[in-house]
This record gives sequence, structure tokens and C-alpha cells, in this order.
Amino acid sequence: MSEKSESKFFGRARRKKFLALLAGVSIVAEAGAGIGSVALLGHNAAHAQDAAGAIKPSSPSQKLPDFVNLVKQVKPAVVSITSMIKADAAEAEGGGMGGMGGGSPFPFPFPFQMVPQRSHQLIEARGSGFVISADGYVVTNNHVVKGATKVTVTLDDGTTLPAKIIGRDGKTDLALLKVTSSQKLPFIELGESDDVQPGEWVVAVGNPYGLGGTVTAGIVSARGRDINEGPYDNFIQIDAPINRGNSGGPLFTQDGKVVGVNTAILSPSGGGSIGIGFAIPSDTVRSVTDQLRKTGHVVRGYLGVNAQVISPAMAKALNMPASPSGAPPAGALVASVTPDSPAEKAGLKSEDIITDFNGQKVASPHDLAVRVASIAPGTDAKMGYIRAGKPQTLTVKIGNLASANNDGGIGGAAASGQHLGVSLTPLTSDIRRQLGLGNDVHGVVVNDIQPGSPADQAGIRPGDVIQSVGGQSVDTPRAAVTAVRAALGAKKPVLLRILRDGQSLFIAISPDGGSTGGSPSDGDGDDDDQ
Repeated sequence: MSEKSESKFFGRARRKKFLALLAGVSIVAEAGAGIGSVALLGHNAAHAQDAAGAIKPSSPSQKLPDFVNLVKQVKPAVVSITSMIKADAAEAEGGGMGGMGGGSPFPFPFPFQMVPQRSHQLIEARGSGFVISADGYVVTNNHVVKGATKVTVTLDDGTTLPAKIIGRDGKTDLALLKVTSSQKLPFIELGESDDVQPGEWVVAVGNPYGLGGTVTAGIVSARGRDINEGPYDNFIQIDAPINRGNSGGPLFTQDGKVVGVNTAILSPSGGGSIGIGFAIPSDTVRSVTDQLRKTGHVVRGYLGVNAQVISPAMAKALNMPASPSGAPPAGALVASVTPDSPAEKAGLKSEDIITDFNGQKVASPHDLAVRVASIAPGTDAKMGYIRAGKPQTLTVKIGNLASANNDGGIGGAAASGQHLGVSLTPLTSDIRRQLGLGNDVHGVVVNDIQPGSPADQAGIRPGDVIQSVGGQSVDTPRAAVTAVRAALGAKKPVLLRILRDGQSLFIAISPDGGSTGGSPSDGDGDDDDQ
């Protein structure tokens, strides 16, 4: 064999050997190595890996909750709701319903699909609901069925049934429907929302964007949220994703009980969920739906006081005990008591500070309003209050808000020019001292402004003293609200003469300038008494 042939032979032999070697190795990226670096695992290492068997990670000691069984049990009672709404009513609702628009961070709260379908001047809107009794009573949101000419309910198995609206309550955004079925329907029970705690797991089931039977999960983020949607806001905040179409659907805890009705989301861009949703507590749902089922309407408790938030300076002036943690003063300061009201008959007086109601702490006038409104008229309630620095108690028989015909105050909330977005309180001696006003000054004081409202856009500020409305002098919140309603009824801008920093000026407020404007009635057949 020549030297050249021998070299060629050995070259082929070396290549075959090298290829055989490559066939028995694996190439893996080396952690932390430079680009292009590799490590070779030879036969021995590969065999050792095969001998070790499949990797079986150990289970963590604590597992995330599994909602499979819960969903299987409750899902048959969750329904999809389709409402045929007149186009003009839907457009009016979309522009101002529930405080949406006009700069409010809460866009229209999603019963509508992404592209509502128009048919003969009707819009098909979809939302969610759930069955609460075997004979076919269904709970949903008021805004899902408001203005509907026809409502149908689709069960989990696809069965579609016509629904009758038994009653609606615009102030809590709840509605009760009734369907008739040839067989008893599976239903779910209301739980105790007062027992729900932040951090607790919850599950939402509904019909987002027409996708019926959708399940999402999250935790309770907070309780008692007031988002300026209505006078009785007391929402449960959740981070479970809910979107358009989830309105009216149930919020479950792990025991399968409904603790809330999904109602609204915070969405600054107007899009979908960003993880901040709100549900009406089941305690409110129970109270409202029980009344709707019996009478078709809701009756609320009435106390007969105008109350205001307590500032730290006011707390000192009123000799309130200082909070050891430095927290803001809690309670509702009684600014005035309505003559011949339950509050007056029980002995409440101006400058009393209500601190608890029926054993529950009162943190603010809004808190008091929610609690009083939920009490049935004629019921005795116990109240704790502070007078001249001394804690005291009394018993009051709650009145009927509807028969009281009072524009001044329900359950301790300051009178509200609801359609302008202002909260009013009487010009008391204490407020006169704070504002440096003499006894010759008359009017009512702006206690608070709703962001994005017509009053906010017109430049009204807390502390302004409204002295006249439309040329008519006003001395009480009730007189101011009456005058505002008269102007709104005439479909005219509201002309206010106010006193600010010792100077008088006029401000005209157009009801079309923000989300709370429009008309003096929401069309629910329910008075706007605040």
C-alpha cells in the first residue's frame, strides 16, 4: 500500500470513528457559559441519566385552591340574560347611567357586548344572573334590564325562557326576574357578605362578551368601597377578572354561597378588566330582593338627620376622644335634625356624634346612611353617640323614607343635589365659626363635590355657601334641592349665587356638563331623596 493510499485510508477510518463518537453523545447548553459554549455528555453520563428515570417533582406543602368541584355544583344555577332595549334608551343609559362618563373612571359597566346588534331600533344587550329559588326567581343588575322591552334567560343547558321583570331598584342596581319552567330549577343560596374578609378566595361566573359559563377566580381585595355610583354604595372589591357581560353574575366563596353580585369595574381606558372589580354584597342583595319579591318595590329606613364628616379640628372642638393610632375621627356629626322625625323623637340633637348603629361601628355619614336604609321601617334600632364628650345610647324607631318625603337626609347622609354632584349641609354655628361667617349670612354649605360632575366642571368647591338658586334664597338643603329640581325640570341651566372667601359670585351649571346631569328622575319610579 502506498503512503498516499495509507494516509487516505486512515483518514476515512478516523472520520468513521469520530462520527460514531458523535452518535453516542448529546450536546447541551452550559448554564452561564459564553455564547456558543457546549458541554458533551458521553456514553457513561447518558446511561446514568436513563437509569435515573423520569423526574417527579414533589408536591408543595401548600396548594392553590381547586375550584373544579365548586364550579360543577354552582354553574347550573348561573344564567345568561338577553335584553332587547330601545336604541334611544340604551344611548341615554350609556352616556350617563350610574355615574359613568364625564371624567368618571368607571365606564359603562358592561351588560353590552362589544358590538351591540341593532334591529328595528332595538339593541340586544347581554348580561348575567343566577337562580335563587326552584320556582324560577332570578337576580341580576338593574342596568342589565333597565329599559328592556323583552328579556330572555338562557340556562346552563342552553334552554331559553322568557322572563318577567318583577321589580327593579336603581339605587342599589339590582333587579329580580321570574321565569317559568316545566321542572324545578337548580338554585344557589345567598351567603353572609359580612363574613367575607380581604384575602379570601372568590370565584366569579358569568357571560362576558356573550361567552356564557365563563369562570374566573381571585381574592377579595377590600370591603365597603364607595365608588360614587349611588347613595348606598358598599361594594366588595375583587381582583377576579370580570368584563362586559359579567354584570349581574354571582360571586362565590369556597363554600358555594353567593356573597356578591358582580356590577362594575375600574377601567381608566374604558377597556376590559385591570383587576379592580366591584360586587354588591349579598346582605344588600337579600334585603332588596326579598322586598322586590313581596311588593315589587323597595322601602327604606329613615332617620331624619343631616350629618357630615368630622375633621380633626372639629373633633378637638367637640371634645372627641383622640385616636391612639392617630387615625382620622370616625363617626357622623349631626348637623341638623328634621322636625318631627324619628331622630328628633328619640332625642338626637345637633352636634351629637353618632358612633355606632345596632352594634355596628359608624365610620362616616355614608356608612350611617347605608345602615339606616337597610332597616325595615317600624324597627327599633339602638344607636351609640357622643354628646358633649360623653358616650351615650338611645333607641330610635326607624321611619319610612317614602312617606317622610324628605329631600334633606336619609339615615344621616347630607342632603345631595344629586343631579349636580354636590353634597349640601346646613350652615350651623360650628361651620360659621370655621368659615368666619356672621349670623347675618344665610344659605347652605357645599360639603363635598362628586368628581367629574356638572358642579365639579363648573368650579363649585367644598366650603362654598350657596345663598340662592335661580334667584330664590335658600336656607336649608331641602330648599336648595327643591329649587335645583325645579330648574332641571324646566330644562334650564341652574344659576347659583354663592359666597366664597367673603365675596359673592354667580355660577351657572348646565346639567349636560357631566355624568350626573340630565333629568330630575332616573325613570325607576323611585324618588331621588337623599
